[in-house]
Amino acid sequence: MSLVVTKAKNNIKNIFIDAANKAMQSGQLCSAELTDFTVEVPQNRSHGDYAINAAMVWSRLFKTAPRNIAEALISNISLDGSYIEKCEIAGPGFINLFLSQKYYADIVADVLDKGEEYGKSNYGQGQKVLVEFVSANPTGPMHIGNARGGALGDCLAAVLSAAGYYTEREFYINDAGNQINKFGLSLDLRYQQLYKDGIEMPEDSYHGDDIVAHAKAFAEIYKDSFIEKSEEERRKALVEFALPKNIEGLERDLLKYRIKYDTWFKESTLHKGGETARIIELLKQSGKTYMQEDALWFKATDYGCDKDFVLVRANGVPTYVVPDIAYHYNKLVTRGFDKAIDILGADHHGYVPRLKAALTALGVDAKRLDVVLMQMVRLVRDGEVIKASKRSGKAITLVTLLEEVPIDAARFFFNLREPNSHFDFDLDLAVNESNSNPVYYVQYAYARICSILRNLEAEGIKAAGCDIDKLSLLTAPEEKELILHIAALTDEIVAAAKAYDPAKITHYVEELATKFHKFYAACRVKGIQENLMFARISLCEATATVIKNVLTMLKIDAPEKM
Repeated sequence: MSLVVTKAKNNIKNIFIDAANKAMQSGQLCSAELTDFTVEVPQNRSHGDYAINAAMVWSRLFKTAPRNIAEALISNISLDGSYIEKCEIAGPGFINLFLSQKYYADIVADVLDKGEEYGKSNYGQGQKVLVEFVSANPTGPMHIGNARGGALGDCLAAVLSAAGYYTEREFYINDAGNQINKFGLSLDLRYQQLYKDGIEMPEDSYHGDDIVAHAKAFAEIYKDSFIEKSEEERRKALVEFALPKNIEGLERDLLKYRIKYDTWFKESTLHKGGETARIIELLKQSGKTYMQEDALWFKATDYGCDKDFVLVRANGVPTYVVPDIAYHYNKLVTRGFDKAIDILGADHHGYVPRLKAALTALGVDAKRLDVVLMQMVRLVRDGEVIKASKRSGKAITLVTLLEEVPIDAARFFFNLREPNSHFDFDLDLAVNESNSNPVYYVQYAYARICSILRNLEAEGIKAAGCDIDKLSLLTAPEEKELILHIAALTDEIVAAAKAYDPAKITHYVEELATKFHKFYAACRVKGIQENLMFARISLCEATATVIKNVLTMLKIDAPEKM
C-alpha cells in the first residue's frame, strides 16, 4: 500500500492498542494479552473512511460485550497528531473512523512526490517468479486464444513486478514430439505435391496456407533434390528449414504486441541435455512407478489423481508429460525460481493435478507451481459470433486481429475479465472512438487532464510546489472520492498479484477515469480562489500520474492529445 495509507493504518492500530492498555490500567477492562485486529475500508464509505473490529476480536479476551469494549476504547483514545478526525461506534461494536483533511492532502502530495513510482510496493519481497505464457505450437501462427493469453500473461508479469516480485517472462517452444512429427509430415506432403500428382493431405495434418508457403520456399532453394531422398531425411530438412522461420515469426508478432520475453526455452534442450531421461530415473527412484504391459506407469493416484498415467510407452518412447515434468523441475529446482506460474487454456484442467503429483514425488513443493486456466474467447462483429475453422487454416490469428484492432484496445480488452471467465471480444467496440470503448474512455480522461494543464500553463498558471495547507482545501465529496480511489492503487496492484488477475487493474483505472470526470464536472479548476485552484490543479496532476502509471504497466499508450 502507499506510504500514507500504511502510515494511517499503523497509526490507527497504535492508537487503539494504546487506548486498550489505558483502559486496562484504569480497570475499565480486565488485563489481557492483546491480539491483532483488522483495519479495513467499509463497503459504504459514508460510514467512515476505515472501520476496525478490535472490540469484536477482543470480546473473549475481556469477557464482556464488544460494545462495552468499544466504549472503553473510545473514552481512552488520543487523536493528537493522528489522521483520525472522529470515531463512531456502530452496531454491536464496530468502530468507524473518519480521517482528517491532512490524510487526503498527504495522498495527493505522495503521488506528486513519487511520480512514476507511485503504486509500486515491496509486497513480494523480491521472490523470484517465472511467468510462462502463450507457448504457442510453433508449427503454425498464433490464434485468438494466444492473443488473450499474451495480454494476460504479460500484464500479470507487470503487476507482479509492481507488487515487488522479481519477475521473468518465458515462452516454452514445443520443438519436439508429435506436433513436430505432424509438422514434418504436412510439409513433406505439400512439398511432394509440387512435383507429384495424387498426393493427399490426411485430415489430421496441418492444412494452413503457411505450410504451403514453407514448402514452396523450400522448393525454390532446393528444387526437387529431396524428392528421391528418404522420408526421414526429407522431413528433417523441411522441419529444420521451416521451424526457425516460424519461431522468428512468433517472436516478431509478439514484439508487435509489445511482449518481450526474457527466455525462449526449447523443449529439445531437455532431451539433448538428458533432463528428460533424468526425470524418469528420479521418478523410478521415488518408488512411485511400476511396469504394466511393458510400459512405465506413475502412481498418480497416490497423490489424489483419479488415475495413474504412463511415463514411458511400451516402445520406449516417453509420453508428452515427461518433458513437461522435466521442464517444471528445471524451473523450480535447476533454475531456482520460488514460484512458477503457467497461463494455460481451460482444457488443461486435468493435466495440472498430474503435473503437481509428479513434482511432489520428486520432492518439490507443488504449491510452488500455480496454473491460471484461461477460458475461450469468441470474436463478435455486428452482434454475431465469428466462426472459423482452425483445421482449414481460416482461423483468425493474432496478426490478423492486430491488423483490425489497435494494440491498445486488444491488450486492454483481453484484461477486462478475470481469466477463468468466457469473453466475447467485440470487434466493433474495440475500434469505436467513444466513451463506450473502455480503453478510449481511460485514454480520453488522461488526454483531457493534459489538455487542462496545457491550457492553464499557456495562461501562466501552474501548481508547482503546492503545499499541504493548500491541498487540505480539497474537501468537496467528489474530490475526496477521487483521492480515496487514488490512495487504493497500491492495494489494488497487490490484490491483482495475489489473485493472478490483471482485470482488477483495468477495472481500477476505468473507475478512476469515471471519478475524475465526476470531479471535473462538479469542481471548477479555473476562476476560483487561488489556493483552491492550485490544489485542484495538483489533484488533476496526481490523477494523470496514476492513469499513466497504470496504462504504462499494461503497456498501453497514454496519449496527451486525442
